[in-house]
Amino acid sequence: MDFTTGVDLLKICESQGISIAEAMKRREVTVMSGNRDEMVQQMELNLKVMEESILRGMETERSESGLSGGDAEKLLRYSKGDTIAGGAFCEAVAASMAVVEWNAAMGRIVAAPTAGASGILPGVLISVGKQKNISEEKLVDALFTAAGVGMLIALNATVAGADGGCQAETGTGASMAAAALVELMGGTPKMALDAAAMALKNVMGLVCDPVHGLVECPCVKRNAIGAANAMLCADMALSGITSVIPFDEVVTTMASVGRALPSELRETALGGLAVTPTALGNAD
Repeated sequence: MDFTTGVDLLKICESQGISIAEAMKRREVTVMSGNRDEMVQQMELNLKVMEESILRGMETERSESGLSGGDAEKLLRYSKGDTIAGGAFCEAVAASMAVVEWNAAMGRIVAAPTAGASGILPGVLISVGKQKNISEEKLVDALFTAAGVGMLIALNATVAGADGGCQAETGTGASMAAAALVELMGGTPKMALDAAAMALKNVMGLVCDPVHGLVECPCVKRNAIGAANAMLCADMALSGITSVIPFDEVVTTMASVGRALPSELRETALGGLAVTPTALGNAD
């Protein structure tokens, strides 16, 4: 069993009455000649690394460059008080920031889909799992859901900031996370792909402009926004809101928008925030 588009995936899920997570598992067994038990064990390890990254990231003071570190812990402390967005929401966003701060401190993370966008999926998935007392088995299934969406984007567009800007990185991360959250909460595969499409649409055209060429600023805070994006889109899809533009069309549009971005805005650190006076060290 194989699928290379969202349309193909939905046909399989609907005809066989299975989730995206289950479709992804079956694909890996048949197409990649994988062992199902070993794949699940590997995904369990990925989940544990994600959990550790959040914990270690909360303890990170500053990276070697001094551009990041400590903000995740600040937001986590703030989440215990009278917040605007809500404590659970801020906690999940803080967790997403922690992973990228740990990455900047040379810690071990899971690229999801890339190091620069590594915080969104674990941040929202593990936080929601903790808040709602969801089993590890269901969280692992949600990672397979995310993997399926990420694979489709990689096949039909790109997940690299150097190719498509930050829309390809944090946009894909948010798309993966939104779909994972929907299935985690009992939504249908169609709802999951609607959430994925909306999350990607929300950051269409987002540029990649790393200060000093490092995956820290503005990357950490863009993971925060990606986490918020994923959670909101998951809730919208679960409420019955659909994406007017289908998932596959959103993905191919993202690819074309990425190609249209000038090279200065695709991870070269030659444009955007990377060339502001502060970034260049010329601030008064």
